[in-house]
This record gives sequence, C-alpha cells and structure tokens, in this order.
Amino acid sequence: MTRFDDATRTAATARTATAQTITEKILARAAGLGTARAGQNHAFRPDYMVAYDFPGYTDLMFKQMHDDFGITTVDDPERYLIFIDHMLSNRDGREREVHDVTRRWGDFYGITVHEGRGIGHQVAAEMGYALPGTFLIHFDGHISGLGAFGALGWGVRRDLLEAWVSGQIFLDVPASTRFHLTGAFAPGVDNRDLIHEIISRVGADGCAHQVMEFTGPGAEAMSIGRRQGLCGMAMFTGAVSAIFNPDDLALEYARSVARKEFEPLTSDPDASYTATHHIDLDALQPRIVLPGSARAANTLGVEDAAGTPITRAFIGSCASGRIEDIRAAAQILRGRRVAPGVRLNVVPTSEVIHRQAEEEGLLDVLREAGADVAISSCDFCFGYAKPLQEGENCISTGVLNISGRMGSPGADIYMGSAYTVAASAVAGRITDPREVMA
Repeated sequence: MTRFDDATRTAATARTATAQTITEKILARAAGLGTARAGQNHAFRPDYMVAYDFPGYTDLMFKQMHDDFGITTVDDPERYLIFIDHMLSNRDGREREVHDVTRRWGDFYGITVHEGRGIGHQVAAEMGYALPGTFLIHFDGHISGLGAFGALGWGVRRDLLEAWVSGQIFLDVPASTRFHLTGAFAPGVDNRDLIHEIISRVGADGCAHQVMEFTGPGAEAMSIGRRQGLCGMAMFTGAVSAIFNPDDLALEYARSVARKEFEPLTSDPDASYTATHHIDLDALQPRIVLPGSARAANTLGVEDAAGTPITRAFIGSCASGRIEDIRAAAQILRGRRVAPGVRLNVVPTSEVIHRQAEEEGLLDVLREAGADVAISSCDFCFGYAKPLQEGENCISTGVLNISGRMGSPGADIYMGSAYTVAASAVAGRITDPREVMA
C-alpha cells in the first residue's frame, strides 16, 4: 500500500511571529503589506486577471463592465489575459459570434486576445506570465496549475468581475496544507495517480478553502509538466489552489520565458500548516476514478475497474496532454494498435507541445497505432468535439467525469493517467498499464 501517513497537526504557536507560507507571502505582496495571515481579509491587486471566452461567462462580464459600471478604459491592459481556447472545432456561426464578441472587447480596451495557441492555463506559462511570486486569478479553478512555477493561481468564479472593474479583489487569506513527497514515480505511474490517491485519502473537502503546498525530494524530482498536472487538479480536494516552492528547475524555466523581472518567494521553515501529509511516491499504484465525480469514494486502484470495456479514450486537457503524457502514450502504443471498436483522441495542451511532440516523432507513433491527433483546445474535455454517445464508455485524462461532461448523460467516463488510458485503448478495456509495459 502507498505510504500516506496520518496528517500531522501543526500548532499555530509553533511558528515565529514573522514566519509565512509561500501563499501568505505572495498575497502580502499583492496587498502591499509586510505580512499576511491565514484568515485575514484584504484587498489584493492581482498581477494578472485571466479568462477564456465562454458563453454565459465572459460575454456577460464584458457587458456588465461597460454597461453597468461604465468602464470605458483600463489603466493597465497588460494585466488582462484573455484566451480563445474553447469552441474551436465546429467552425460555425455560433463559434464565430462568441469569439467576435471577445475580439471586439479586446480591441475596445486595447487588450490582447490570445487565440488558437493552446489551452490558456498552459499558454500563460509559455508566454512568461506565471513567474515565481506572481498572483493570477481566473474564473476557472484549473488556473491552479500555474503553482508549478511558484506562482499563485486562484479560481475566483464570477468574482473575477470585481477585479476587472476595480483592479483589485477582496479575499480571505487561505491556510495551507503541506504534502511532503519522497521517492519517485514507478514506471506506469504519474501525477494523475498521485492526485487521485490524495483525494481518496483526504476526501473531496480535505483541503477546503486552503492551498495545497508540495514539498520534499519527491516534489523536487518531479518535472515541470508533472507539477502542472498535479496542481491543476487541486480543486477536487476543495482547495482554492496548489503550489510548489520554486526550485532551480522552475527558476530556469521562468528565466527562459520571463516578460519582466521577478522575485521568487518561498515558505519559511517554521511556517504554519493546517496539516502535513507524508507520501512515498515509490509505493504509489495506478488509480482509476469511477464515473460520477472525482470524490474519494469513486477513486480506486486500477485493478478494481480492470476489464471494463471501453469504446473511447482521450488524452488531453489542461491537466494532461503535456509532453510527458504524450511520451507516456507513445511508450505504450509503440508497435501496438488501438483495439478495434475503440477511438483514441490525443490533444496536446498547446501548439508548443504539439510541435515538440511532432519533432520527437511521438505523434507519428500515435498515428501509426490508430490514434487521432487534434489541434490544441478544450473542446474534447467538455464534450464539444466528438461528443460521447449514449451507452459509450470512455477512459480519459480530462478534468471531470460528471454525467454529460463529454457528451451524452448516458455515457460513462472513467479517469486515469495517460499510461492507463493508452494501455486501455490497446486492450479495449480498462487495463493496468504495468501489464502492457512488462
């Protein structure tokens, strides 16, 4: 069994008067304060306010910003990051109108709209916005993936409008729960197995209104892409975000893409945490999430769902589809074929990753195995492109498996790692990837 020690409760009195977590330090800076403590409420000035256009979200906020609040100019257009990464597949009039609204809004306020470069949560990092110590907000909670770089990405839902209008947002400083990682992933195991293991242990509200902070040699050994995928799923523990303290790997990446000077921040050794969990990555096993949700009771070892027939498989999303996931899929699929009756869709998370995978020959391996490779977008993950039909079973690296997420409410969605998805696509049924790799 995976070593996952009982949480160690840390008394608040154990820390010094000045000790802070990385989250507290980032928010103190954003509030213009020397310190910030969990539970305090302050006005924060985000470094960047991020959104993607989507009907019922951004179009309404655009209208409210102008019509209800009379905002006709913004002081710092560079702080607004708008991505077009949804509804790119059908190329019809409805899509054009949604995107035209966003383009017109960007032109009116002098705000650059980033279109068709990939999923915004990934592209923001590639463009040098997710620098260590920065604070970014979005209405989508998967912005937490930027915590891989020592940035704080926080999904604030519709409260994003407050920041768009005023340039600041009032929030309660969250406490942090620490996950101290040792060891390294075994073959066929990755960050998706880790987050589903965490959810199974702490529950869907085990880190409610907190930030998950990952530390230890296991965290430092993890690639940037793996860190992004791990942090991007934080919401399924109830957390508002997740973060790594920036190390040499994160700093090297940040320096290569930085748009401006930055000052990294790290947690103090005697900072206070709600709890500390110790996880041995060496003992981690492949995990499967059963249809319905990512709640703790639905998260099982892959052997508990092994043999379940599938008709569809998907590798992509803001939490997967990075170069590590595509390499994992290619490792499984090389010299093999997707099973008859199974359709495997692979969607790299950005244009940059798509090019890298092409240059490494990975996409040729996937195509030869019978996979369909699509341009980067969120469309498969939310059921817009090639939606599931009633009665289908899909195994996915997407971010949600609630009823109707990827198409028909009568289809079932299982979630797992790219290794597990690829192995299952070859077998035509849910399969432990270690059986294929043996």
